[in-house]
Amino acid sequence: MALHREIMINDCLLRKQRALPTYRKRPQIFDFEPSAAYNAALCSIPTRTNPKRDRMAGHSQFKNIMHRKGRQDAQKSKLFSKLAREITVAAKMGQPDPSMNARLRAAIISARQENMSKDSIDRAVKKAIGTEGENYDEIRYEGYGPGGVAVIVEALTDNRNRAASDIRSYFTKSGGNLGETGSVAFMFDRTGVIEYDARVASDEAMLDAAIEAGADDVSSSENGHEVYASPDTFRDVAKALEAKFGEPRKAALTWRPHNTVPVDDEAGEKLLKLIDLLNEHDDVQNVYANFEVSDALVAKMGG
Repeated sequence: MALHREIMINDCLLRKQRALPTYRKRPQIFDFEPSAAYNAALCSIPTRTNPKRDRMAGHSQFKNIMHRKGRQDAQKSKLFSKLAREITVAAKMGQPDPSMNARLRAAIISARQENMSKDSIDRAVKKAIGTEGENYDEIRYEGYGPGGVAVIVEALTDNRNRAASDIRSYFTKSGGNLGETGSVAFMFDRTGVIEYDARVASDEAMLDAAIEAGADDVSSSENGHEVYASPDTFRDVAKALEAKFGEPRKAALTWRPHNTVPVDDEAGEKLLKLIDLLNEHDDVQNVYANFEVSDALVAKMGG
């Protein structure tokens, strides 16, 4: 093998180094799944007209997927935090037994529907019994959003000033305004809603069961059944329907608008952005509004 390099100092030979063998560069396979290498061996390597562009596209797609997953994880974590807060407050305001506390029962059902673990639910209930749990104020904010739409915001907060300041700024930036308590609530009914999947029962069977249980109204469609009851009868109606059809997909007290206000796409887009901002706030539990928007706008906004 030929000498590759000689190191000389003051005409003295200090070191001779042999040349390193030359290896042929081979294609690399990054195995992201067990069958990837096998599949790669079966497929011919396509000719790229612009390899740099192709690589960047794959890189961007991977980053988008990772970013979306991270965002979804963050949203789920925030949702679980809100559900746990509602469970703790419901248990603290009434008895920690869901069979005797309609609000707690509704909160637990909502948590189960979002796949919150039993351990997390139990911890939230125990916080209400112990002394280490935070104290939250239950506040309702009311105002008008873009297009004159009435908006009700329910919050549980440990800092009333922060919550009020943030929510007021959201309304103002969207072109709406926050009003006094009671300024829009008269446009809604405070009512309980119990929801079931359509496959649980026929429209007629659900109507008969709801009437027998003492419900006020029933709305059935291909999306499911919605049974409405007054706050006073909500607990009894929910228990009667659960005994007949099993646990509902939702059971909660809500604000049901008397009428809805149609808004154009420009105002509707601002309104949906306002509702998204409100829902993302840590202190906000629920947002209700009396509006209608076009299907095209809903699709555009990703809903």
